[in-house]
This record gives sequence, C-alpha cells and structure tokens, in this order.
Amino acid sequence: MRVKTGVVRRKRHKKILKLAKGHWMTRHKNFKVANQAVMHAGQYAFHGRRLRKRDIRRLWIVRINASLTPFKIKYSRFIKLLKDKKVDLNRKILSEIAINDPDTFKQIVNFVK
Repeated sequence: MRVKTGVVRRKRHKKILKLAKGHWMTRHKNFKVANQAVMHAGQYAFHGRRLRKRDIRRLWIVRINASLTPFKIKYSRFIKLLKDKKVDLNRKILSEIAINDPDTFKQIVNFVK
C-alpha cells in the first residue's frame, strides 16, 4: 500500500498561496508560479534588511555633516576629534542631537574643537 501526499501537499500549497496573497495574476493562484514568487520575495526581503542598515547609517552621516557646515568643520575631521577626545557618542545619537537639540550639538562641537 502506498502513501499518498494529499493532506500534506494541500497544507504546503495553502501555506505558500497564503504567503503569495497580494501578488499579481497567476503569482497568487498557481502554486508553481506562486512558490517562485514567494521565494524571490524572501530573497529580496533578506537582502533589503541588510541594505536598510547601510542606508540608515548613511542618513545619519549626511545629517551630522549638514549640521557641521555652520561650524566650518568636515564630518571626517569631527569624527577624528571625537575619537581623540574619547567622546563615546555613536552616529545615531549624534544625528538625533543635531536635529532635535542644536544647542547641545553646538556644545559638543565646541568641546571637541
């Protein structure tokens, strides 16, 4: 007597089709096409999570650099001075301070100069 995959296969197909919900044309109806679409979407999502970290860091650097223009100091020089003075503020916090509290940021810049 052979074992048939009816229930197991149906369950697997339903899971994939549920993940493909919102896709276009046969990508959400046809299992074979939906499976490929879901697998590609997963790859893009995985890669996108890595890229987001880079993009956010770049945004922080741009914000810090823009906030430094009135003080006539470049970003790279500012970071070097922070390291020399042993100020442990990361780029995320520095960019938040630069945007939300310019007076504190000015004090930090004056301290490092």
